[in-house]
Amino acid sequence: MKYRRLGASGLSVSEIALGSWLTLGGSVDSAASERIVRHALELGVNLFDTADAYGGGEAERVLGRALAGVARPRLVLATKCFFPMSDDPNDRGLSRKHVFESVHGSLARLGTDYLDLHQCHRPDPETPLEETVRAYEDLIRQGKVLHWGVSEWDEDRTAAACRIADATGGYRPISNQPQYSLLCRQIERGVLDAHARLGVGQIVWSPLAQGVLTGKYARGARPEGSGMSDPARAEFLGPLLSASNLERVERMRGLAARLSVTPAQLALAWCLRRPEVASVIVGATRPEQLDENVRAVGLALPQGVTRALDRIFPR
Repeated sequence: MKYRRLGASGLSVSEIALGSWLTLGGSVDSAASERIVRHALELGVNLFDTADAYGGGEAERVLGRALAGVARPRLVLATKCFFPMSDDPNDRGLSRKHVFESVHGSLARLGTDYLDLHQCHRPDPETPLEETVRAYEDLIRQGKVLHWGVSEWDEDRTAAACRIADATGGYRPISNQPQYSLLCRQIERGVLDAHARLGVGQIVWSPLAQGVLTGKYARGARPEGSGMSDPARAEFLGPLLSASNLERVERMRGLAARLSVTPAQLALAWCLRRPEVASVIVGATRPEQLDENVRAVGLALPQGVTRALDRIFPR
């Protein structure tokens, strides 16, 4: 495993992170989840990403049980808040009230005294940005959160948050969590460069495009137990399975074969070629999937390969 500093902070995170959306506490039972988490630790993964809304809190509970007894310095625990946790009008968004209550709920479910990284799961246009920034400043001063970050924020909103924090000597966000893959390259149009200038690193989600970039859906295949058998995942996965996308993946498989790597390893290494990307979040339903993914670490891609991928997957 290799590690990178997250943005301009001193926090080091593994280049491969283990996520929990729709897997831990969801499609993967508790016993299998613990095996996956423990195997990730054996492989050197230290960044574990989750959110209060995943499974209504169940992902955090399962992750907390799986990590029980692990020395806390080995872990970078990252969670998020924004999406509704109940029908209550205050149990959502990025208000001071909800951010505080979400943090306390996550601490209890994860079984820890502090969170290494707490992230705004989405921007909240209904809450003054200053209210959110000040809430994180207080949580950090209380020692309940060490760093805060954002997810799917554009450069203007992130820059505004940094200015608000700077005005009182507060704490800037250190990370953004955007979607990024060969099939989703939008953040290359300004977000990466602008966030880098602000000292905000990227922890990217869906680097394998919900598994499409592994090649397992080639020629219309629908493997048993794949995302298309899960209605929640199928909602996101379906639009990615266009004929044109599958044709692109087929061409990518040829490049991977020439490099003697798997399509998944090529796709992950392609994301990690960007220094702005500190870590890529992968999901797993079996420990062996992590073995494959971790082999993408340190994989240098020849310029000819990156140019070929640009032709296959244009921005």
